[in-house]
Amino acid sequence: MEFSEAFTLKRRFISRQKRRTLADEQFPAAVTALEEYHNIEQQMAEPEVASDPDKMRKLGRRHAELGVIVSAYTAYKQVKDDLEAAKEMASEDPDFAEEAKRLESELPAAEEKLRTALIPRDPDDARDTIMEIKAGTGGEEAALFAGDLLRMYMRYAEKRGWSVAVQSENTTELGGVKDVQLAIRAKGTPAPEDGVWASLKYEGGVHRVQRIPVTESQGRIQTSAAGVIVFPEADEDDDEIEIDQKDLKIDIFMSSGPGGQSVNTTYSAVRMTHIPTGIVVSMQDEKSQIQNRAAALRVLKSRLLAMKHEEEAAQAADMRHSQVRSLDRSERIRTYNFPENRIVDHRTNYKAYNLDAVLDGDLQAVIDSDIQADEADRLANQK
Repeated sequence: MEFSEAFTLKRRFISRQKRRTLADEQFPAAVTALEEYHNIEQQMAEPEVASDPDKMRKLGRRHAELGVIVSAYTAYKQVKDDLEAAKEMASEDPDFAEEAKRLESELPAAEEKLRTALIPRDPDDARDTIMEIKAGTGGEEAALFAGDLLRMYMRYAEKRGWSVAVQSENTTELGGVKDVQLAIRAKGTPAPEDGVWASLKYEGGVHRVQRIPVTESQGRIQTSAAGVIVFPEADEDDDEIEIDQKDLKIDIFMSSGPGGQSVNTTYSAVRMTHIPTGIVVSMQDEKSQIQNRAAALRVLKSRLLAMKHEEEAAQAADMRHSQVRSLDRSERIRTYNFPENRIVDHRTNYKAYNLDAVLDGDLQAVIDSDIQADEADRLANQK
């Protein structure tokens, strides 16, 4: 009988209950996740759920989140089961003794991967994202830099296969951007680590640029800045956020473009004010007033969701610091130095001399430095 066949047969004779008990006692949270995972699969197969896009989206998001744990748990149990089988047969065949040694060397890595998967991650990671870019100090140069950031994020989204919808934009005569609001969305239901928010949440803060402005006649390097605000996009029927219509003040006005020129002759633009918080959302890029109202309400819910999570982060001592940073509007996070073609992330000390490539959308290495720092921080807080 071949080694692999004998090994497979022996595994079948080992008590399944014994193996299950060994794994379950060490990782009860993984068992709970596995049960919820299968329960969600059953729900998604029900006709009334399958025909409801909103329910399917929510269940799909949770299913993808649990899938990371289930995959790690399944791999861990496989190594654990194989090791038990190899140990029991080691006295009968030296090949099994060698197999047991190999599996013993693999077990710590499988166990660590499962422990990492079980660390609670940001529940919004799989969500889409609303991003705002605003020119800061530096006049026209700051607006031009804000335009550079806009193109950088649009190119990055394109490379990731995400869609970008410009919801509102206020430009300058030289082609700069005073302020712009984007909705960046993934296709389908991505795994949490592949979600838009999972990557772009680290982009919130003040971005500083050092270069010779096009308006500078004497060749002097000038420092200016632009602010980036990001928050997870709320679902239209998000149960976490409820808005009472009595708390809304809605103004209708005529859409306008650069320099105040009229875009159309109808009063389709919407300014929505949430009275309890003072949050104001303006929307004018949709074709009708109804569409602008719906878009403004969606952004308002996203802002309130971000505010809610920020308050929770401030209260919870074990909340990841990255989420607090990503919602902090005043912290300088990155410097773009054009003369040296250098980019520096001040939170992770990441430095590279490929600024031209980064501005063309090759942003992943910079974001990865933030993700890795966040994961290290979460692991340290877990121990």
